Amino acid sequence: MTMMTLVQLAQGEIKTHSVQQWILDNIIPLVLLAVALLLLWLGGGKGDNAGVMRRLAGVVIALAVIGLAVSGLGVNVGEWIAHLFTT
Repeated sequence: MTMMTLVQLAQGEIKTHSVQQWILDNIIPLVLLAVALLLLWLGGGKGDNAGVMRRLAGVVIALAVIGLAVSGLGVNVGEWIAHLFTT
């Protein structure tokens, strides 16, 4: 019985779309929540508002990079930057 199930599974095509979608839906928001809580804990208790804002700027840049990577628009942005210097 187990061997027949394994053979049936082996005949199917392995796709990672569901795993990728699960990561986008669950892991990324949890990591962002953890980063936000860490920023509040590190800077908020000490009154270091400028330090929190510097770290927040880094987080915003990181989110922009993640957004480009996930959306697939990185090639378009690269072409746009290349056109700034070539034309």
